[in-house]
Amino acid sequence: MAGQRGLVEVYTGEGKGKTTAAVGLAVRALGWGRRVYICQFLKPAGMQSGEMCLIEKFPGQLCWERIEDGWPLKKGGPDKKTKEKMSRAIKEVWPKIVAVVKGQEYDVVILDELNCCLSEGLIEFSAVRDLIDNKHEQVELVITGRGASKELIEAADLVSDICELKHPYRNGQKARKGIEY
Repeated sequence: MAGQRGLVEVYTGEGKGKTTAAVGLAVRALGWGRRVYICQFLKPAGMQSGEMCLIEKFPGQLCWERIEDGWPLKKGGPDKKTKEKMSRAIKEVWPKIVAVVKGQEYDVVILDELNCCLSEGLIEFSAVRDLIDNKHEQVELVITGRGASKELIEAADLVSDICELKHPYRNGQKARKGIEY
């Protein structure tokens, strides 16, 4: 990516595929020998996913971390205690994320579900705005999750709003290994 200005990309919306789009971009970058850092927020602790299998395929080129503090994927969302715990976990990892985004070690940085962290009040937009304003000029920063704020949309260079037109979950289809996770 030498010589290329990195953009800020946001993948948001109610449809399926925000993380998948970001991981697809990561795979493309890895294919060209670029280094990728992914931090997943709000994925349930211990949740297995096919994407995580990529780590061993790209040693030294891909760093994939997950904040695994038991965020529940259930209607109605988490209780106050869970939110406070997750907010603390994000604050603990945030300095590392800032260093990664400001540095030159990674070409692509993906912050999966950060939009949801913002909309749930787990992190302030001012911290994300500061991250965007101070990122290394060559870092491609990708932020995913439902509910991107107007402020984030304005700060981004590229925004994709992924909408759901039809989904088999509505008819009782369960998530399938290798397809949805």
